[in-house]
Amino acid sequence: MLRPRIIPCLLVHQGGLVKTVEFKNPKYVGDPINAVKIFNEKEADELIVLDIDATANGVEPDYRMIANLAAECRMPLCYGGGVRTPEQAKKIISLGVEKVAISAAAVEDTSLVSRTAEAVGRQSVVVVLDIRKKKGLFAKGYELLTHNGSKASKTDPFELARRMQDAGAGEVVINSIDHDGQMKGYDLELCTKMRAELRIPMSFLGGAGSHRDIEELLTACGVVGASAGSLFVFKGSYRAVLINYPTPAQKDEICRAGLDGYSGK
Repeated sequence: MLRPRIIPCLLVHQGGLVKTVEFKNPKYVGDPINAVKIFNEKEADELIVLDIDATANGVEPDYRMIANLAAECRMPLCYGGGVRTPEQAKKIISLGVEKVAISAAAVEDTSLVSRTAEAVGRQSVVVVLDIRKKKGLFAKGYELLTHNGSKASKTDPFELARRMQDAGAGEVVINSIDHDGQMKGYDLELCTKMRAELRIPMSFLGGAGSHRDIEELLTACGVVGASAGSLFVFKGSYRAVLINYPTPAQKDEICRAGLDGYSGK
């Protein structure tokens, strides 16, 4: 069986490292390069860096920043933000990044996933889907949003995830908008439903506030990437800024405890 990955997710806003709550009110928490150095020392499994300005502002990826991050990073690096063409993805990969994440552009044109997979290889294509529960007194189910949660898509998110898989995505990252920054646990219902739809690797993001939350995610969904932002940049009830990550022994214990409870349903 594959080993679950525990993945810090860093959000970049105006060149700095920030953390949001439900995609709102970005709080500055430090310098991205310094964070990468610390995660290197702590031997993180992988790192996701998302530039939350690029797509919203309609600008190109910041290649200089990406090159600096890739040069410093000693673990697999996934970058997302502003990627709209296979050519941009190829340039990012050439800078030393292992995976390129696409989101809004893939939702608008699923063929971008196929074309990017042809350009850089399926294993390097990650699709990020930002999902929340539908709003309204009688609303049921989930909806997909793009552009930092400002634009709603009419496409069913589960159907869209399957389409991304069929188009050639190597991995799908599901980001729970409702749980973003809350540190009260993952949306296990969403993760379980989405895991049942996919055959390719899936990572889940949004809501982790403790190592126990990661265990519960693995118990509910099996081998998935457990990603988190706040958990790895804050410490304690007052959310003091402190970059942290499980030790190798803690990581093994988390994964073992989580998978021991997985029923395989």
